[in-house]
Amino acid sequence: MGKQLNVGLLGMGVVGSGVCQVLAEQKAAIKARTGVEITITKALASPYEDKSAFAEAYGFSLTTSVEEICADPAIDVIVELIGKIDPAKEFILTALAHKKHVVTANKDLIATHGPELMAAAESAGVSLYFEASVGGGIPILRTLSTHYLPDTITGIFGIINGTTNYMLTQMVAEGLSYETALSEAQEKGFAESDPTNDVDGIDAAYKMVILTKFAFGMTIALTDIDITGIRGLSIDDIQQAAAFGYDVKLIGGAQKNKNGALAVSVGPVLVPQSHALASIKSEFNGVFIKSTGIGQSMVYGPGAGSRPTATSVVADLTELAKHKAEGVVTPFIQFAAPTKLASASEKVDRYYLSCPTAVDVSALIADVLDPTVAPQQTNGITAYLTQPISQQFAEERFGKVAGIQMMKVMEEF
Repeated sequence: MGKQLNVGLLGMGVVGSGVCQVLAEQKAAIKARTGVEITITKALASPYEDKSAFAEAYGFSLTTSVEEICADPAIDVIVELIGKIDPAKEFILTALAHKKHVVTANKDLIATHGPELMAAAESAGVSLYFEASVGGGIPILRTLSTHYLPDTITGIFGIINGTTNYMLTQMVAEGLSYETALSEAQEKGFAESDPTNDVDGIDAAYKMVILTKFAFGMTIALTDIDITGIRGLSIDDIQQAAAFGYDVKLIGGAQKNKNGALAVSVGPVLVPQSHALASIKSEFNGVFIKSTGIGQSMVYGPGAGSRPTATSVVADLTELAKHKAEGVVTPFIQFAAPTKLASASEKVDRYYLSCPTAVDVSALIADVLDPTVAPQQTNGITAYLTQPISQQFAEERFGKVAGIQMMKVMEEF
């Protein structure tokens, strides 16, 4: 391998093209810092698009065979940027079987099959890195796996979906309806034509599977997460929240209770306007961390886009270059702890409740209202804030009552 790190590239879309550009610009700087030159030598050609001119411009060859790339003895690392679970999983397993390091940005795949892929990498004696799978250009995973090693994280909360954050920002700032905000996000390229994964919280939930592993060492599945999206969220509820002094954000959260059990959720949450997470606007992402050592910290930046995501991919390649120079192989994550999940009765939060003013719910909510906060009335809707109550209690008392909307309220930090 010498002082060269040769890369096989699978995927030359928006992020793959960005990797080529960032690497070309930073190649000399990376070599100066690591002593290793990173070079893309071969890429998988798409049957739907002619990339020959692009490949020639960046000095690598094209092939239609994944096996050819993975079996090439001159290639050290496979970068997978195809996306989706299939055929990406098969491609990565093939690369690992050929003892190639792998770098990917594929959150769906890592969240769904991460343990299997990491075990395959360990068995092959190579590394599997995926910094770009969460937060785009935000270096959150490496921050958690290095800077928090001597610390104990008690909670992690993130705005980790740029599409919904853009929509909610526009609903707050411009008074847009959910439907108009979604249409605008699609026009600007922030939302897909089918926005299901974004607006229903699935994209954020995939990322929470990964963040939970890095923050707490626990391996969870999508089914372990309480997932609620923002689909159909009313502008009236947005405005009522603002009247209480909160902004509504789609928050992915994982927090330990006093018994060490973990509650993981994704959903619209009332965030105090004084909180750092409330300052994150538009398509930007941010992750807020609570720990016993550092206390409170937040990592913030662009959560998507060609160059930010490509820069995270190249950062993984640079890490591999450093390890090559040192002659070591290091797994991305070694932290493992028994998975202990909180029950619905152990998940305690304050709640925002709203319903049509004409509906008398006084008897239903009187015993749980926060006596320090007066109800708000706007456009025929009355909103209330509760005292801390369990999720089980909230669902049993209010979950099936027609017309009542519920959202959790984030505590002041």
